[in-house]
Amino acid sequence: MSIANSKNNHTTRRNFLKQTAAATAAGLMASSILSSAGCCESIMSSCGPTACRLTDKNNVILFQGDSITDLGRDRRRQDYANDLRGLGTGYVLLAASQLLDEYSDLEPKIYNRGISGNKVFQLSERWDADCIALKPGIVSILVGVNDYWHISKHGYEGTIETYEKDYHALLQRTRKELPEVTLVVCEPFVLRCGVVENTWFPDFDGYRTAAKKVAAECKAIFVPFQSVFDKATKKAPVQYWAADGVHPTLAGAHLMAQAWLKAVFG
Repeated sequence: MSIANSKNNHTTRRNFLKQTAAATAAGLMASSILSSAGCCESIMSSCGPTACRLTDKNNVILFQGDSITDLGRDRRRQDYANDLRGLGTGYVLLAASQLLDEYSDLEPKIYNRGISGNKVFQLSERWDADCIALKPGIVSILVGVNDYWHISKHGYEGTIETYEKDYHALLQRTRKELPEVTLVVCEPFVLRCGVVENTWFPDFDGYRTAAKKVAAECKAIFVPFQSVFDKATKKAPVQYWAADGVHPTLAGAHLMAQAWLKAVFG
């Protein structure tokens, strides 16, 4: 999806969603038939939730996570929705700019509350103020790199099991406090360059698997960032997308924004 697409394009997301309503209904009917035929619950849940639609004015969309989400945002501006400096300089800004254009009639309110270095338990510690109080309709979370990286870098004693358990609890808590919320779980990712060494694997892959599992269990939309970057590295070197292996370049940020928009809004 190009940011250059104009509203004159007859295939905007909203039109696309209308055009595929019949297909979605057919898919649901097929799922019902499979379920009655004994299709296991795990297969059914892997289909995931449907894409979002913004239909009301002043929808609140919240991005949460670590430095990849934070990416230089001005925290003095974090209470101002749609603030250029408050949204940082990464994928959040690029995704927000397109949403604000395409849904200008609904005036969505977009916030970035990512904090560099955060792990899941640190999100939880500030969740009441940095999530629940904003009453978001959509909460997107990207976390996991530090949950692994800080074990060797800062002596963090967490495990994959800790990550999965804490993440699941955080999403369940969010769903309880905000029953109508749409949850988005972004896959933690790395590229094999910069600070990312071969010793990261296969352990880091376990965090990706855990994030996907939590998303399925909590009925969250899942954004497959790793596969998106893996595909991109066939077009350009890994450093082109994330020079240090963790934080995206401008090209990488655009790639993330487009992947997020496709996963969340269809």
